[in-house]
Amino acid sequence: MADGYRLLEVEFPPLPASVLEMDDVSAYDVAKANLNLAIDFAKSFAQDNQRVTIMLPDEDELSIALENQGGSDSPYPGVTISALRRSEEGEKDRIFKPDQIFLNLFNSGKSGNVKLVNGTDIYVCIVASAQELPDIEELSELEPEKTIFFYNLKLDVLRGDLGAPAFPGKDFQDRFLSRVKPVYYLRTRQYSRSTSRPPFMVNYQGCLFRSYPGQYQTLLDTGNGRYRRVLGSDVRPALGEFKEQLTQALRDQGVIDEEGKALSFLRTGYKTTTWWEEERENASDSWKT
Repeated sequence: MADGYRLLEVEFPPLPASVLEMDDVSAYDVAKANLNLAIDFAKSFAQDNQRVTIMLPDEDELSIALENQGGSDSPYPGVTISALRRSEEGEKDRIFKPDQIFLNLFNSGKSGNVKLVNGTDIYVCIVASAQELPDIEELSELEPEKTIFFYNLKLDVLRGDLGAPAFPGKDFQDRFLSRVKPVYYLRTRQYSRSTSRPPFMVNYQGCLFRSYPGQYQTLLDTGNGRYRRVLGSDVRPALGEFKEQLTQALRDQGVIDEEGKALSFLRTGYKTTTWWEEERENASDSWKT
């Protein structure tokens, strides 16, 4: 924030990996955990006399959140829980025509409902989907001088939905999401690979970690909750590059066999980047530096 960045990403697992992998863990459980974490996150700013508003996508999500908080939208002095899209008084009782409902399903007619919260210094946006990201863009246009945190939104996953029917177009990455600066980023990934000798299948995992203004670090999971730094980079590695860095670390240890170019190509293909990781003419490089 002191360096002038206003669109900031914070990403880390909201629950332990062992819990997230359980079959009975729902999106509701994850959302509840993210709200509690966001409140704790907001407290540190509120203690600095900054007013923080935690923004949920809409009033339905807000109602669930307030129910979890005992009905209070002010869980801590200087911290407020609100919604990006809020109805005017009396709008909730309006009768909508079928064609209006149909358009709303495709993200039409919602922009006028995005409302700022007067007196807010920092917004913390949680549990938004790809279809709801344009509402955050509109909030940033209404409050260009205010800081907006994209808090555990899994932007990497949401970017993959851009361009699909009923979702924002791929230009949304270039125009807006590419400007979001990852300031605390911790994403774990699991892989498996066959080998020519026992145990014939190697499961391995690692994480990509960054704490601004430090480097992006590729960390290999060595077991028992411990990680070993493999590489550091000033530029965020593409997902395919990150996987190859972990794989090469295992080759160096002799865990995985070296392969010929032909077999390596068959494993990885000719392309190791997603469309949004490629160089794009109109995009900012904030998302990867």
